[in-house]
Order: sequence, then structure tokens, then C-alpha cells
Amino acid sequence: MQEGQKILFVSLGCDKNLVDTEEMLGILADRGYSFTDDENEADIAVVNTCSFIKDAQKESIQTLLELGELRTQGRLKALIAAGCLAQRYQEEVLREMPEVDAVVGTSAQEEIAQVLEDVLENENPEKLRIRSLKKKPTTGARRILTTGGYLGYLKIADGCNKGCSYCAIPSFRGPFRSVPQEELLAQARDLAAQGVKELILVAQETTLYGVDLYGEKRLPDLLKKLCEIDGIEWIRILYAYPEEITDDLIRVIREEPKILHYLDMPIQHASDSILQKMRRRTSRRELEEIVLKIRAQIPDMCLRTTLITGFPGETQNDHEELLAFVRKMKFDRLGVFTYSREDGTPAAKMSPRVPALIKRKRQKELMLAQQAIAFSQAVKMKGKVLTAIVEGKIADEDVYTARTYRDAPGVDGLLFIETKKELMSGDLIKVRITGAQDYDLIGKPAGPSGNRL
Repeated sequence: MQEGQKILFVSLGCDKNLVDTEEMLGILADRGYSFTDDENEADIAVVNTCSFIKDAQKESIQTLLELGELRTQGRLKALIAAGCLAQRYQEEVLREMPEVDAVVGTSAQEEIAQVLEDVLENENPEKLRIRSLKKKPTTGARRILTTGGYLGYLKIADGCNKGCSYCAIPSFRGPFRSVPQEELLAQARDLAAQGVKELILVAQETTLYGVDLYGEKRLPDLLKKLCEIDGIEWIRILYAYPEEITDDLIRVIREEPKILHYLDMPIQHASDSILQKMRRRTSRRELEEIVLKIRAQIPDMCLRTTLITGFPGETQNDHEELLAFVRKMKFDRLGVFTYSREDGTPAAKMSPRVPALIKRKRQKELMLAQQAIAFSQAVKMKGKVLTAIVEGKIADEDVYTARTYRDAPGVDGLLFIETKKELMSGDLIKVRITGAQDYDLIGKPAGPSGNRL
């Protein structure tokens, strides 16, 4: 037990990393540690690092270096590097950052308490805690939610088998491994007991859930069982690969009222030549077909996607084809990354490389095209009544921030609710949309009582 020891825990990167952080927080809390957001109060610092693209790596390294100064000054008793960058560059971290006391890999997070005790109590602690990337993802730990209490992420699988040529994730997250359904249901029930109303399913790829454990895709079955859990009101699906979206999945989304008509479907490009170089498993024609099928069966579906511009060998014609695709498909939500050259990936050896200036120019053109689409769609929402989940209140104003089913937290827009009524974070209320401002909506509670659900 480490009663009285305060930990500064920094979580970087994606929502999947956040789930790992929340599990480590739960493990450490059970061992008697407490937590602080103030580096001046901390006895220990743990950084759950990200290694997705170069910018994320830089942020992780900078955070470790800044906290390393506190370790060198003796203001911290221990500094631990955990997560993706720590796994990917384990030897380099220890060699280049002697201030780091231990590295905890992505498959060793359940050992975080033992690692800290070893570092604090032994003169020669084990520096590397790296375990097999093929081991089953763990979900047994009690999680300490960091998302405000009314929403929570459920990581249903880890790793990936797709082998996209630009992606290094399998090298530090391992092959695709599903979490057994009974463990996920137990965790979801625990999250509901903690007050979670919006459950967000995440993985490197959610649509393949179950193939490794059960020999078939089991996401539709998992969704139906999650819908039976009392307290869960909204279920949102992220990271659904287009080629794996089945008719059964579309049917379950359409029929189950708790499942939001929102689908995050990364496509990365629309030029067949670039899709092939990326080792993606869809063509432009197939992408159009799945989008049209989803919209035909669920007309109010909100589709989000992500693109990569400036991939090696991308020509101006490829870029123009992608622009035309974006304008034709009119995705509700869209993000664009410039290609990041990742060590050890097949794409890192491809040529010709697209200059950084051209990559940024193409990114801007794509986002401007999407901006016109998004602004136009936002204006069309005026007069509609939507259910929204309240997130907070703007200080000194009679305005609350909220999200509709069309908005995933942290990546999409907001709904600003104008009302003098007192609302609470996590409230689900009916809102009439009165206007739009760029990507965001403005509205008022619908009905005299605000129609809390």
C-alpha cells in the first residue's frame, strides 16, 4: 500500500488510450494512491504516451522531458512512461531519458502498481515491463472515469490485422484481439452503475469484434445485449471499417432505439490507385455503395470519416478525385490528416514523397470543401427537435453546451442551449434547433418543461 503518495497521471492520444488510463487509475486507487493535476503536489508522474503520428510522438516526448526535469530536481520520486510510444521505442526511451524510471508496455498496464512499488522500494528496479502483444486485453480493473461521469468508452478489442501500409499500430498494439463478451457486459454494467448514460464503443476496428474468439463477427449481438443494460441511454459506434459493415449490423443500428444513428467510418482516400498503395480493402465504387446503402436504410444516419492527404505518390489527379468524392458523398463529419511517415511501415519506403507544403495545401482544400457541406447541413437543422445530452454551462451566461446524436465528444460540434432553466450535466433533453453557427447548432428546450427524458 502506498497511502499518501500522490500521482500526476497524464493521458495522451486517443480514447482507447484513455480507457487504459482509467483502468490504471483504478488499479492504483485500490493500492492506496491518490491523484493530483498539480505537478507541484505530485510525488510520482505516469505518462500514458501516444505514438500514432509524428505530432503525437513529439507531444509524448516533450511531456516526458518536462516531467523529467522535475525528476532530476528531486521533486518527483518516480517517472513512469507507459503506453504506445513507450512500447514502440522502449530501448530509446530508457537510453535517451535516464530520468524515466521504468517503461510499461501496452500489454503490461495491469502491472502498473507493482512497477511503482518496485521503483519506490528497490535500488535496482526492473526497468522494462514488456509483455506479449498477443495476450488478451484486460478489462478486469475497476475504472476511474475521467470523462465527466455521464459518458464512458468501452474498448471492445485491441490491436489490428489490416496491415495498412502507412500504419505502425500493430507493431506496438499487436494483432486484433477481442475482449470476451461477458467481460464487456460486466464492465458496461459497472459504467452504468457509475452514472454513464452514453456508452461509446471503440477499438482499432470495432466491426471485426468477435472474429478471433467466436469465428464470426459478433458486434450486432454485443450491441443488442448492451441495449438491455439499465441506465445506458445512448450507444455510439466509432472506428467501423467500411468493408466490414454488414447488413446485420445496419439492421441492428436501425432497430435498436438506444443505438445512435452515427457511424464513424474511416476511408482514408477515394482514388483507387492510392487505396491500393495504402493496402486498403475497398475501392471507390465499393465506398460509394456502402454509403448509399447505409443512407437508404437509415436516412438520418450521421456519417463521419477521416482522410489522409499527401500519401507517397499521390498526384494532383488523385487529389482532385478525392475532392470530387467528398463533394459527392457529402459526409456529415470529416477530418483530414496529412500523411505522416512512420518508421517500419511499408509506406515509409514509398516514393515519390509529397512535399509538406503541397500536403498542407491539399488538406486545406479538402477541409474547405467539407466546411461548405457541413455549414449547409447545419443550417438545414433549423426547426428540427433533437435529443441532446448536456455537457456543462457557460459561465455567467444562460447558455449550456450539449451534444446531439450527430456529435461525438471531442471531435465534432456542439449544441448551445439558450435557457434560464437549470440543467445538469448528463441530462437528456429535447431541444428545438433555432440556428447554426459554423459547425455548431443553437437551440432552446422544446416544450414548457424542457422535456427531460
